[in-house]
Parts: sequence; structure tokens; C-alpha cells
Amino acid sequence: MKKTVVLGATDNPDRFAYRAANSLTRHGHPIVLVGLREGIVAGQPIQKGQPLIADVHTVTMYVGTRNQAPLHDYILSLKPKRIIFNPGTENPELENKARQQGIETVEGCTLVMLSVGEY
Repeated sequence: MKKTVVLGATDNPDRFAYRAANSLTRHGHPIVLVGLREGIVAGQPIQKGQPLIADVHTVTMYVGTRNQAPLHDYILSLKPKRIIFNPGTENPELENKARQQGIETVEGCTLVMLSVGEY
């Protein structure tokens, strides 16, 4: 299974990050939630700040493009195999930096990818 960091996690059930965390869990993927506020989603705590996380397969982005710049180094330091830029999070600058480090980048929707078996 693909250990996934949900960046921009929230315990607000109306947000796509919340839905993605639950869907990832239902599909058997271990998740680490990182957000602005603490909370619990899919039985997992939301961590604040920039926690050290090992063995990350995927970072799925739920932080808007204009708020990502302070997170670039953090995201790349996780050394994920893949970053998914969900709608509204596309970022050519970060995508280029990631590809230069051999990280796959995908502009897509985590929820759709899970639902069609392409995650």
C-alpha cells in the first residue's frame, strides 16, 4: 500500500481533503495528515507544522498554490515517490523542482484516481 501524506488535512467533512483521507483509508492506504489545526480524520490525528515523516510514497496536495511556497522545501524533504496536485493546487514551479529530484508529479484528483483504481 502507498503511505500518503494528506497536506492540507482538515476535519471539515465538506472539504475534499477530508473525503480523500477517508477514501484513502477505505482503500487500505496508510495516511499521515498534516494541516493547520489539530483534529481527527479517519481515526488519524492531524499534525500541525512540518512533521518528519519517513517512507512516504505520495503527497497529495490540498493546499492552494498561493500558500505553497513556504512548504516547497518541506514537501521535497519528505522524498516522496509522487506528488498529486489536486484541482486548485497545480504549481508548475514545485512540479519542476520535484521532477528535477526524480519525483513523479500528477495533476489529477486523488478521489477520482482511487475510484477508478489508478491510485
